[in-house]
Amino acid sequence: MQKGIIGKKVGMTQIFDEKGNAVAVTVIEAGPCVVVQKKTAENDGYTAVQLGYGDMAAHKVNKPMKGHFDKADVAPKKTLKEFRFDDCDAYNVGDIVKADAFACGDQVDVTGTSKGKGYAGVVKRWNHGRLKETHGTGPVARHSGSQGVIDPARVFKGMKAAGHLGAERVTVQNLTVVKVDAENNLIAVRGAIPGPRGGLVLISDSVKA
Repeated sequence: MQKGIIGKKVGMTQIFDEKGNAVAVTVIEAGPCVVVQKKTAENDGYTAVQLGYGDMAAHKVNKPMKGHFDKADVAPKKTLKEFRFDDCDAYNVGDIVKADAFACGDQVDVTGTSKGKGYAGVVKRWNHGRLKETHGTGPVARHSGSQGVIDPARVFKGMKAAGHLGAERVTVQNLTVVKVDAENNLIAVRGAIPGPRGGLVLISDSVKA
């Protein structure tokens, strides 16, 4: 059975394994989520499960979304995300998905939005080398240098230049679930995941495991 859940990054800490080794983990408040809709190959061309996460006041829901939630007979949710599963028979509209859907030792992929760092130069954004700071180079040690060519006398698209850094969708693959606290809806995964504390994350089965 394929699994997926929506959660919120709580922060990082460390826990000790059975051998007494300290393991750096990220704690995620995962769920509870509710199945709002099932996509089918006959109606939609693909199979997926739409999960809702986070309660939302009824008066903040617009009419189209109110009809969507009323059709599923579920309370309005702040976040809706789809998980594409090959087989969705195990899920039914209205089912509750909790943190105990995952177990210790599971390999998961975690998707989130990385921290936004604003406008950044090429040294910080692309790890470019610096120019020399002597013999007439001038105050441009952290500039990117020449990117144009004589012919066609323009800069090609896609060249690495200064620009907006971060605030993009990032997926970290093959993380190991170290601990699951079903009572408090917490999942601890080994290593770091993208995004700030409180950022929205998606946890799903690893595609490479």
